Amino acid sequence: MGAGVARRLYAHGATVAVTLQGRGPASAARAAGLVVQESEAALAGWADLVVSIVPPGEAVALAARLAPVLRARGAGVIFADCNAVSPDTMQTIAASLPGVRLADIAIIGSPPGVEGPGPRFYASGEAAEALRPLADWGIDLRPIAGGIGAASALKMSYAGISKGLTAIASAMALGAARAGAGGALFAELAESQPALLAQLRRSVPDMLDKAYRWVAEMEEISAFLEGMAFAPAYLAAARHYEAIAADRAQPAPDGPAAQLVALFCQRPTGEEKP
Repeated sequence: MGAGVARRLYAHGATVAVTLQGRGPASAARAAGLVVQESEAALAGWADLVVSIVPPGEAVALAARLAPVLRARGAGVIFADCNAVSPDTMQTIAASLPGVRLADIAIIGSPPGVEGPGPRFYASGEAAEALRPLADWGIDLRPIAGGIGAASALKMSYAGISKGLTAIASAMALGAARAGAGGALFAELAESQPALLAQLRRSVPDMLDKAYRWVAEMEEISAFLEGMAFAPAYLAAARHYEAIAADRAQPAPDGPAAQLVALFCQRPTGEEKP
């Protein structure tokens, strides 16, 4: 997502810089053509707008590392946290950046290409209105009412539905497969829930390489629902994605990833090959 957003901004006329500090060759390849700063601190000291797009478990630590430079610049810089974190975590980030203009952003949608439709950037907080020029650089910016935490609440709610459904569906599919009923489940979904099956045939295989990123996100959603009966379900979803990520890192022939691919990448009976 970060690379896609950077390329889109650059292609639409923004001056975009990144840092490759601690990053590998793949990150360097994605940064081709962009200004490269030698460190995170140098980047934070250079930019008018610092955009944080990292795995949710790294959001607080990144803000803390950048805090000395950002606090010194005060209102001269905007820090936009675009990560899938709970409103409480967003408040923790805000508390580490006193005097810095802060925007809470929820990115909903797939990583963007250079052209065409992109994800929606829902922004809340006092600095949200100052981000409107991003619309001239290819970003679908949508300020929403509410202060810091409002956009994060939207992200938690949307991800809780979309990624929560993927967790439930993949867990049930693995349960069915373990009992020898995987094929029957697929056939029944194809007959009675074709739209749902079509969605799952996209979302479940797509999830496999992202599961490691979704662990902390599920934990953030659980924190968002603290005190509600359903909160523990997202801790269970986190452990589910954790197991899939571990299997993906060291694949087993009959592991959960292989089973999910076998189930959701087959063709329903009667579906013609393209």
